[in-house]
Amino acid sequence: MNTLSQQWELDSIFAGGSGSKRFQIFLNELEQAIQAVRKQLEAQKTPFTRQDVQPFTTLVERYESLCKHFNEAAAFIECLTAQNIKDQAAAQANNRMHSLGAELDAVNSLFETVLRQIADDEFQTLINAPQLHAISFSLNEKRTLSHKKLEANQEQLISALAVDGYHAWEDLYYQLIGKMEITVVHHGKKEPMSVSQANNLLNDADRSVRQAAFQALESAWSDSADLFAAALNHIAGFRIAEYQARGWDDVLDEPLDYNRIPKQTLNTMWETVTAYKPKLSAFLKRKAALLHLNKLSWYDIDAPLQTSSEKISYEEAASFIVKHFASFNPNMASFARNALENRWIEAENRPNKRPGGFCTSFPLSGQSRIFMTFNGSTSNRSTLAHELGHAYHQSLMNDLPYLSQDYAMNVAETASTFSEMIVSDAGQAAAKTKQERIAFLSDKLGRSIALLMNIHARFLFETRFYEARKAGSVSVDRLNQLMTEAQREAFCNQLDTYHPTFWASKLHFYITNWPFYNFPYTFGYLFSTGIYVQALQEGPAFAKKYDALLRDTGRMTTETLAKRHLGADLTKPKFWSTALDYIIRDVDEFLALTSSNN
Repeated sequence: MNTLSQQWELDSIFAGGSGSKRFQIFLNELEQAIQAVRKQLEAQKTPFTRQDVQPFTTLVERYESLCKHFNEAAAFIECLTAQNIKDQAAAQANNRMHSLGAELDAVNSLFETVLRQIADDEFQTLINAPQLHAISFSLNEKRTLSHKKLEANQEQLISALAVDGYHAWEDLYYQLIGKMEITVVHHGKKEPMSVSQANNLLNDADRSVRQAAFQALESAWSDSADLFAAALNHIAGFRIAEYQARGWDDVLDEPLDYNRIPKQTLNTMWETVTAYKPKLSAFLKRKAALLHLNKLSWYDIDAPLQTSSEKISYEEAASFIVKHFASFNPNMASFARNALENRWIEAENRPNKRPGGFCTSFPLSGQSRIFMTFNGSTSNRSTLAHELGHAYHQSLMNDLPYLSQDYAMNVAETASTFSEMIVSDAGQAAAKTKQERIAFLSDKLGRSIALLMNIHARFLFETRFYEARKAGSVSVDRLNQLMTEAQREAFCNQLDTYHPTFWASKLHFYITNWPFYNFPYTFGYLFSTGIYVQALQEGPAFAKKYDALLRDTGRMTTETLAKRHLGADLTKPKFWSTALDYIIRDVDEFLALTSSNN
């Protein structure tokens, strides 16, 4: 590929960045639209009947349009706050979005109340009308979930209080991150870095660099641990109080509903993963031996086995991805090329960027934007493929009604992880020497360790933290203890040192809109692996089936999706074992290639 810009383009959406006048007008119009729909819903005193198909359809369309406009604005602000965490105008716009979000939550509560008040038989007749049949699943789901909530006025009060009593703690977390400067001794010099830049050094081939970065990060998190603990405790406290008011006993009720799966499926997945942990532990032991260590430390988990400092360019990574996407589905390749060439991606390695990566979509513009920090590693290439997978998934749904595009987080990880697998396997196959193949397998299995062990540790920690939080605020020392215990269990005691302040460093714990932002990653990884196994068996013909599955992700439960497109029962171990068997093949090959007899 020709030289590609590593800075994304946002002006075609709203020109002027955080000072955009057009965006301010858009927000003002959005606020007016929210108020108008709210008044209409409040005026709806009589339940709809089967005779009201047209007025009911009009109301649903207005609600759907409101959601599209809100998410267009939210996506833009997410991009602004991520690209420069010190942009005060963006932070102010983000605060305004929280207020608008609370107003939209009030509209949601009223809308759900309107749905709930319709008699069962009348509701079924309404949603089966030709105008609404395409979104019948979404409307039925909203109505079902509304029965689990409080009356509209009480839900509106919760939403109003959440602006400063709940979401504000997430904002505080980002502000704290923005003020952090990590001083790392790098190549003999003290270098000030952002959190994202320091995190990238944890993949460095030089152990002393990794150790220095880890210690600098750990020290920084510890210095501000009391503030992070306060934020985390208040987020959890609000959530617990909200659940208690609704009569929800299990903190997993909401995330399970969000992900459209029963608890049996989640338990089966984790039980099956745990059964395969001995094989994953064998990989960790062998990697430690190859690095001449008795045991890996936390900062060794992602260490490359190749000592070469050779980097890949952004253009090389992009070309590699497009080439191998094309081997599975030419449509994926052309989509990726378009995203790369039209500057949908922010990848520049510079200070003041938020850590991590994401893909966000603009429903009115019909575009996506990808955020990451590229420093030339194969891991960065995998991240780029991962986020392009998210964007491709969304592109397949842009022509559907907006409510039918609302897919759960667990299946949201399907296309992203599938795309990453294509690129990862291609990198492995392209290895020219035994050592290169070992290195690629190590990188690939590092991803497996992250999704099957690291994510499991996060899930165990969060589950236990919420139980502890019910009895009162949890101290920094106790948080560190809970985190270390969860890591020891999830990693089967295979590490020499752990990361006690991980609870402070991982922003996923502070995201207020998505409770338990962890197990969906493991679910998505294994779900996409199961799909990938079928794709390998069926060949190019599977591409159309794959696209059809992705288009259906917002139109049915996860269980129904799996049965319809894969013939799988997710409540049983078989599907999960098939996926894990495929992953463990890489462990077996790695052990064979690195055996002293080989």
